[in-house]
Amino acid sequence: MESIGVPWFIMVRYLGPPLFLLLVGGALLWWRRPARAGLAWAALLVNLFAAASPFLWIGVQALTGRGDLTVIGLIMTLLQPALVIVAWSLLLSALVWGPRRTPSGTTFAATEEGHRTPENIG
Repeated sequence: MESIGVPWFIMVRYLGPPLFLLLVGGALLWWRRPARAGLAWAALLVNLFAAASPFLWIGVQALTGRGDLTVIGLIMTLLQPALVIVAWSLLLSALVWGPRRTPSGTTFAATEEGHRTPENIG
């Protein structure tokens, strides 16, 4: 990373928490699969991409030599928070949306297996 002017500890500081969130969130998604697991995976990956976007942009600047355009820097400055908002919105929608439906169009609780599944009430 020193070749593009970014020390390793800066990269670890910015990419460490999203990578940890991806590992822990991925383990939780694998262990207890929610109704909208695809949206939750997308949220974790978009969050990681948002954290990596400044480093990707610095790499593109170093490779192309186009680091002198202020407008592109402004767009990248606004793009990272927008990606974080998209990631949290995806995660929120994965949690808020109702249960997934079976191929027949009924919810899991309305199926015969759902009726046999005991509920902890109380």
